[in-house]
Amino acid sequence: MSFGDRPNILWIVSEDCPPRFGCYGDSLAETPNLDRLARDGVVFDHAFSVAPVCAPSRFALLTGLGPESHAPANHMRADAPMPPWLRTYPEILRERGYYCTNNAKTDYNADVDPDAIWAESSRNAHWRNRSPGDPFLAVFNFDGTHESSVFPRTKPSLDPALVRIPAYLPDTPEIRADIARYYDRIAEMDAFVGSLLAQLDEDGLTDSTIVIQTSDHGGVNPRSKRFCYDEGLRVPLIIRAPQRYAELFPPTGSRVQAAVTTDRIPATLIELAGASPPAHLHGRSLTHADLDPATSLAFGGRGRMDERYDLIRTVRDQRYRYIRNYLPHRPYGQHQPFAWLAAGYQSWETEHLAGRLNEAQSAFWNTKPGVELYDLHTDPDEVHNLAGNPDYADVEKRLAGALRTHILAVHDNGFLPEGSPHEGYDASREPGVYPLDRVLDIADAVAQQEPGSVAAFHTALADTDATVRRWAAIGILASGASDDTTLTLLDAVTATEPDPFVMIPCAEALARHRNNPDDVRRLVDFADPAQPRPIRLEALAALTALPIARLHEHRAAIAASADPNGGYVSGAARYLLARIDGTYTPSMILFTAPPEMLKHAAQFGPAASQMLARLQGATPDPAQ
Repeated sequence: MSFGDRPNILWIVSEDCPPRFGCYGDSLAETPNLDRLARDGVVFDHAFSVAPVCAPSRFALLTGLGPESHAPANHMRADAPMPPWLRTYPEILRERGYYCTNNAKTDYNADVDPDAIWAESSRNAHWRNRSPGDPFLAVFNFDGTHESSVFPRTKPSLDPALVRIPAYLPDTPEIRADIARYYDRIAEMDAFVGSLLAQLDEDGLTDSTIVIQTSDHGGVNPRSKRFCYDEGLRVPLIIRAPQRYAELFPPTGSRVQAAVTTDRIPATLIELAGASPPAHLHGRSLTHADLDPATSLAFGGRGRMDERYDLIRTVRDQRYRYIRNYLPHRPYGQHQPFAWLAAGYQSWETEHLAGRLNEAQSAFWNTKPGVELYDLHTDPDEVHNLAGNPDYADVEKRLAGALRTHILAVHDNGFLPEGSPHEGYDASREPGVYPLDRVLDIADAVAQQEPGSVAAFHTALADTDATVRRWAAIGILASGASDDTTLTLLDAVTATEPDPFVMIPCAEALARHRNNPDDVRRLVDFADPAQPRPIRLEALAALTALPIARLHEHRAAIAASADPNGGYVSGAARYLLARIDGTYTPSMILFTAPPEMLKHAAQFGPAASQMLARLQGATPDPAQ
């Protein structure tokens, strides 16, 4: 391909959209346009996002850099500062003469000015606005498949009796309706794709335009978005190349079985434009790629999701998924007010509180195993954990080693507390400030949950590095150690430790195992409005994990965090107040849109924007 024969590129991104398409084997889906695109292109059967939620994933889609390498981009709704050297793919393509448009969502999780990197970024952005003859890259985001699209209890076109209920969910009318309702949204997205393809035909551009269709992550039903299973990370990926560019990709009509991640798309776009991808890009181009299923791996993970901290890392090959839960003492199902607007979450928790769930359905509401391993060929719902099974020891060892190597190679910032001065690609790599190998030794011991680890945690509590000490404290908390030696050591640490991110897990561990009011009071003080948001969120998570009877005397102090104007701290505090008051029910609306979400509301599309406006005036105030 010569510089003068560069392709046009149409990239269609559907929000929160798993591959529930006909071309991916879903017989209930009405997706004729996507199916035709698949027949004329290449289908990637094992494509994954790097994060199971939009903002961190979209950071990777823009930069080609994993969000975990440049904290706080790894957390949901952050504003990571962009170093001058970190250039985005539209900037590089515009230098190559491309007319680059974005219609319209950004949500890049970084301090990026869309007007500076795009020729157009709006709901009017279109390749038709370019000068005649200029090559174009046109990105169209379809927001109709966003999670919020299932919140209204509209009647689905599909009979809910026909949908399949995953083994981890109870079979309730609400869950069936949510799943059925989403098929309507996928059909709308398919029509949107068909409209764009028809416009290419009308403009005589089909034979000169490469079309890419994917999603920012999976979703949207319970235990999908936000979680590091296939339902949260697996996405569609279809690439259709005209005959003149077909040799760049696998043969037309083929299906790629290798595991790939969508952070490879930026490098692909840059190569298609005739430029060389920058060295810092994690994802390698999909053009002329080695797509060997036997060696390809897809890495992913999550950090804070709205109000709730967790730290999970995962690796997937063509058959197995390996997961490490670095905060195993926290349940999967930490309450998140926005997610709980869905009838599915409300129904699932209602069944949980009523004691009507089986073991697989109950797991979400319990603390986590430190390690998970699933065979997707025999267990597509990922409910039978094979970790520790001697028959799969070689698989577990191979994937565990690959994950650790990857974490070190990308200098994963996720083990730093949010707000640390050492967050960021450059700051975290300053000599001596973030000894990731030592941090990971302790954090891996937290996830591994071996009996002998507590002694190592004791020793690490005296480390000179605060992040090592933090993970030692988390290790003691997660282990449940309550012997006199451990409690005496924690007492000594809380008397002298200057770092609140070490203090909070120490105080929580003490509060869990003795009835000293000073332990709870420390956590309440860290939740005070004068503290930075990350400290308050961690303190509120610790308080939420304690017996509610221990918190009644602190109700007024906790209510000070329940700002009726919204925010993530407010959401966590309002939930905790409802629990203290005994008024909580799963259908209780505790969501108020935080400023970080309102900043992007105009990009969500009319339906989601109207929903946010309605909710802003409909939220009860348990602080009163």
